[in-house]
Amino acid sequence: MTCSQPGEPMIGGFATWRNIPITFDQVDTGSATVQVANYMRVSPNTSSGPLAPNIEIGLYAEKTGKTTHTYGPRWSELTTSGGRTTAIKAGVNPTKPDKRNHTYMTVRQDSGNQWDVLYDFNKVGSTTKQLKVLGGNTNRIDVGLEVMGPKYINVPSIANRMQFMTGNKVWQQVATANVAKSVTLPVCSTTHKPPDCFTTKLTDNSKFTQWTVSKPRRQAAAASGPTAPTHSRDAATAGLPATFNGVDQQALQACLENDPDNCLATVPGLSECVATVRVCNAAALPSGGPSEDAAADADVSAADIRARAAAAFDVPSDALAVQPPTSPAALRSHPHEVDISGDAAWTVTSTNSTPGLQRTDRRFDGFTARYSAHTGALLEACWGDLCDAS
Repeated sequence: MTCSQPGEPMIGGFATWRNIPITFDQVDTGSATVQVANYMRVSPNTSSGPLAPNIEIGLYAEKTGKTTHTYGPRWSELTTSGGRTTAIKAGVNPTKPDKRNHTYMTVRQDSGNQWDVLYDFNKVGSTTKQLKVLGGNTNRIDVGLEVMGPKYINVPSIANRMQFMTGNKVWQQVATANVAKSVTLPVCSTTHKPPDCFTTKLTDNSKFTQWTVSKPRRQAAAASGPTAPTHSRDAATAGLPATFNGVDQQALQACLENDPDNCLATVPGLSECVATVRVCNAAALPSGGPSEDAAADADVSAADIRARAAAAFDVPSDALAVQPPTSPAALRSHPHEVDISGDAAWTVTSTNSTPGLQRTDRRFDGFTARYSAHTGALLEACWGDLCDAS
C-alpha cells in the first residue's frame, strides 16, 4: 500500500483502476478466509492515532467454495467503536472482471463532519461516525492491495491512480515527499518466487501518479502488456441522455474509458454535479430489479454461511444465529441510499466479541451480517456500535 499525508486539510479522496480478473485455485481451503481487497482508504482525522475512524471503498474478491468466488465493489466505515460495510450493486457491470475502469470517491459533506461515498460518480452511501477534519499532517489517504491466503490467489497488475481534494475544493495529486510505501511480502525475484511475493511500482516525478501492484500465483513466462477493456463504449452509451444532472454523458463515458483520473477536470458539468447532486452517471444507475445472480436457484446452505461468517468475524460457529433468506425489501434499512440487493439473504448474528472486518487488534460486541442466498456474497454487515447507526 501507499500512505499519503497531504499536509493540509483534505475533504475528498478519489481513486480509479480497472476491474481486472482475479482468480483462485480450485481447491478446498476449508473455513480459511481467502480474499483480495484493492482499496482506497481516507482517514479524515488521525490526531488520536493512526487507527482513527476512516472510510474505505474498493474492489473485493473472495473464495467461497472449491470452485466458486464472489467479486465486486463495497464500501466500509471503520471507527474505534465498530464498523459497517455495504456491497455496491450500482455501476456498469460492477461484479464482472471486464477490465472496465471504475471510480471510487468519498467527499466530505458541506455541513457537519460526515462524508458521502460515490462509485462511478454516483452516491452510494454516507458515513455516520467520522471526525472533524483538522489541518496539518492529521489526515491520510491510502491505496492498497491486501491479500489473505496468497498461495491460492492470482492478482494481475492493477494500476491505481489517486488524488485528494484540498480544503478549497481543488483536486490534486499528492506530493511524492508526502508518500510512504508499505509492502509486507518480498518483491518477486529469482530468490522470492510466487505465490508469496508482490510486484510493485510507484510511478511519480514530483507528484504521486500511479501505484501498480500484482500478486502472481506462478512465475510468469513473459511480462504481459497493458490490460485492454473487453467491452464497447458504444454499448455503454447506447440509450443514454445527452446530459444528466448537467453532465455530458457521452464525454463522461469516453473519459471513464480513456482518462478517468482527469474526468473531474475535463467532463463538462461533472465537478459541479459531484459537489452538489452527487448522482452524475446515467449509465451507472441501479436498475431497481434483481441482480443477475438472483436468477439462479438458491444454492448456498446454512452450513456454508455459518462457516463463512465464523471465519470472517473470528467468532465460534456455535456462537452464531443463522436465519434463513429474507426478501430484498427487508434489507432496505437505509432507504435514502442505493438498494444494495436484489437477492434474498441469509442473516447471521452474534453477541460474541469480534474484530469485525477490521484488520486491527480491537474487538467489539457483536455483529450482524447478510449474505446472498444465491451466491454467498456479503451484502452488508455491521459490528459494535455501528449496528446502531442510522
